[in-house]
Amino acid sequence: MIGEVQSYDPESLAGVIISEGLLFDFVIQDWETGVPPDEGDAVYFDVNEDNQAVKIRLVGAYLEPPKAVKSKNIAGILALLLGFSGAHRLYLGFYKMAIAQLALTAATMGFGAVWGFIDALLIFTGNIDKDGKGRPLK
Repeated sequence: MIGEVQSYDPESLAGVIISEGLLFDFVIQDWETGVPPDEGDAVYFDVNEDNQAVKIRLVGAYLEPPKAVKSKNIAGILALLLGFSGAHRLYLGFYKMAIAQLALTAATMGFGAVWGFIDALLIFTGNIDKDGKGRPLK
């Protein structure tokens, strides 16, 4: 079947797919694509005897390689200027890491700025070369 991810909760690792007006629950273990699901993703899936979606994969995920969406230069500049706040991690889609960076800065009175500087070096040298969805940086 073909459907669309209606909702996904990263904490419970479960979500709902809508197809032809019907709702199908799924768990992340049945997700076959390398990137986590997002609301609105078009997916192929099968339905098991419990009326749950299984063998879920993104439509077109294997037809073409992922396209770069985020800029390496913007991420690097954010890391240099606002690295203490985790702004570059937010930009790249690493939300938990951004929160950790901000918490470290608050707890250590600024040590997170060093982390931001190191991240800027890693971004500009190509060691951080993908966003939170696994897409390459421009």
